[in-house]
Amino acid sequence: MLLLAGLAAHAAAQSVEHHQHPFSGADRWAELFDDPSRDDWQKPDEVLRALALAPDARVADIGAGTGYFAVRLARALPQGHVYGVDAELDMVRYLGERANRENLGNVTPVLAKPDDPGIPVAVDVVILVDTYHHIPDRERYFRALQKSFKTGGRLAIIDFTLESPVGPPPHSRIPASRVEQELGRAGYRLLEAHKFLPNQYFLVFRPNAYR
Repeated sequence: MLLLAGLAAHAAAQSVEHHQHPFSGADRWAELFDDPSRDDWQKPDEVLRALALAPDARVADIGAGTGYFAVRLARALPQGHVYGVDAELDMVRYLGERANRENLGNVTPVLAKPDDPGIPVAVDVVILVDTYHHIPDRERYFRALQKSFKTGGRLAIIDFTLESPVGPPPHSRIPASRVEQELGRAGYRLLEAHKFLPNQYFLVFRPNAYR
């Protein structure tokens, strides 16, 4: 089951690899993306607690896939709003239908462009789970992303460690130290580095403009 859950997380990340790995058949992929065994190592409830979001927070989930985190965020933020961003049209379609089915009026699916997530309003937090390593030209992407943050906004990056037994091939992984270097050049500073995820690092940054 652990291996299946790892496939789910990695496939969800691939759905935002822009035009390089488009995903369709979201209904079929949802069986993997939302497999309950993923919870054992993804620890979504602990991730949400660590983010310490205000009840009315606006959050953008880049690489939302079928809504593994977006739906949980929406339930945790009844007064807030979640923008589930993905570059695959069928994932966006699926997330919208899922939000309607689960009566989550505070979820807005967003179809991303290769160089722009298309977040329609300024948000308090942007989160990328198992997605950072798929974004091309990351420094340019994240410099441009700064316009999407409210004052005091935060950027959360969760991705696979080099040692993780699940996830993408080792040559595709990006170590936490390199993430910090790249985002430093893109205009962010590290605020926190959470250590409770067994297979992933969990880094929280703030744009330098909001010191």
